[in-house]
Amino acid sequence: MLKQLDKYIIGKFLRTFFFTVLIFSMISVIIDFSENVERFIESPITAKQVALYYYPNFVLFIVGLLWPLFTLIAVIFFTSRMASNSEIISIFNAGVGFKRFVRPYMIAASLLTLLHLAGNHFVIPIGNKVRLDLEHTYIHTNQDKGKKNNVHLFIAENTKVFVNEFRNNIAFKFQLEFFDQQHQLTKLIKASRAEWQQDNTWRLFNYQIRTFEGMQENLVVEDGQHLDMEINLQPQDFVDYKNQQTMMTTPQLVNYIQLLQERGAGNTKKYEIERYRRTAEAITIFILTIIGVAIASRKVRGGVGFHLAVGIGIGALFIFFSRFAMVFASGDTIPVLLGIWLPNILFGSIATYLVLKAQQ
Repeated sequence: MLKQLDKYIIGKFLRTFFFTVLIFSMISVIIDFSENVERFIESPITAKQVALYYYPNFVLFIVGLLWPLFTLIAVIFFTSRMASNSEIISIFNAGVGFKRFVRPYMIAASLLTLLHLAGNHFVIPIGNKVRLDLEHTYIHTNQDKGKKNNVHLFIAENTKVFVNEFRNNIAFKFQLEFFDQQHQLTKLIKASRAEWQQDNTWRLFNYQIRTFEGMQENLVVEDGQHLDMEINLQPQDFVDYKNQQTMMTTPQLVNYIQLLQERGAGNTKKYEIERYRRTAEAITIFILTIIGVAIASRKVRGGVGFHLAVGIGIGALFIFFSRFAMVFASGDTIPVLLGIWLPNILFGSIATYLVLKAQQ
């Protein structure tokens, strides 16, 4: 059962947190609108799309990105005020230990963590897809990072596609190569062009099929005007936006990583980083909550201002170190999982030290 102390602290925590979210969301919208207002006017995007689809999902993205930092600011702000008003001293004088004092913070942090997990894994990616689709269509139309010329793409472990040029769902000078376990070419399909139909079906025009046994080519060659063929390839495989991984829910992300691995592709790092980041950042809420309580529960001469300065500094360091670790994780320096969780390990150690010191 929640005691009066628990309800008091949880209420202050959540009210301060959501007020912080509201203030920063308004500031973010104003800044983004001032930067993009000319693009909105010049592009054919409608006011309804901007108001009902772009900015609600933009707010979701910003809030999800800074959710742990909002937690730290909220904890430090209202805890520091409690310390300045001698409320915390009164609580400790009543025989409440530090562990008991931290319990309502952990309850509120658990609620925020669950919300953040649900948002990171499901809600925010759906919103990102809506927002980024609008950006790619109307605002930043040149952000397509897909390869459209001389494309080599594995569609299975021993199956490779080559396309000289891809545009309007048509692959020109299409070539499909099959290999055995010894990486010897066993079958080659060429076509002047391949047109996307539906459900992984492509129509090959002016095709030619050749088969090989070792270094010898069979004399029988099959050819024709057109052939419908099911190929594990879709038009979106030729497009790779910079933030494409943020547009997928976690189940979609896991399936896409598995698909890339089955194809033998090695460019899965940014998708793996996004997958692990979504959980690691939610756990960060507990760590930053503990750090915030340990710092702000002490009454100091600088009061709320001093505590906020320290808290924002810690939050900035955490964000910097997180991005720094992601850079290492995206390379081959350290494993992806370790790189994503390294900031939590480091700041978790700091939180443990501050708690032990606070209990003294």
